[in-house]
Amino acid sequence: MPDKPKPKAPRPVAAIVHSDGVCRCPWAGVDPVYLAYHDEEWGVPEWDDRALFEKLILDGFQAGLSWITILRKREAFRAAFDGFRPEVIVDYDAAKIEALMADPGIVRNRAKILATIALARIYLDFQAGDGFAKHVWSFVDGRPIQNSRASLREVPAETDIAQALSNDLRRRGGNFVGPTIVYAFMQAVGMVNDHLVDCHRHAACAALGASRPW
Repeated sequence: MPDKPKPKAPRPVAAIVHSDGVCRCPWAGVDPVYLAYHDEEWGVPEWDDRALFEKLILDGFQAGLSWITILRKREAFRAAFDGFRPEVIVDYDAAKIEALMADPGIVRNRAKILATIALARIYLDFQAGDGFAKHVWSFVDGRPIQNSRASLREVPAETDIAQALSNDLRRRGGNFVGPTIVYAFMQAVGMVNDHLVDCHRHAACAALGASRPW
């Protein structure tokens, strides 16, 4: 009689002390690329219009995939999408779309490419006013929401604020901007501080969010 397969160990939900002695959110794992992203980017308040646009696009491309997949392809995405310059993307024609569909360095999904072009138009509409960053950040009154979560079990997949921002972008013609995608975006760009309280980045990101450029 064959041995029964051993049950998989449950995934950790609390912050973990790594071999370097640093306590981190458990999702950071051990991949050097992911660790660097966790330690240097995720949760840092981002106020730059174009950087926010890029992150929202990449979060849309992540739909149905893992973030590490997108992270490893990020430089290829930047090259393929002209540095994520909305003023260039908004004029993409059929030939450019087909070129993107043939590019093995990115996620080749026609609907997501078309959504990127639509978001470029939305972005430029905002830039004609107060700007994309100010609009996005207005949903949290211009300051990061400082959460104090001890476990990943406490972190929601979406919130009412994410739903409101999602609805706003959809009303303007956005796609791949559902509330789950939008909340992941909000976490990544520091609109909410969802580093676990024991993670070494929680206090650091809170300090970075203490002031704002407006």
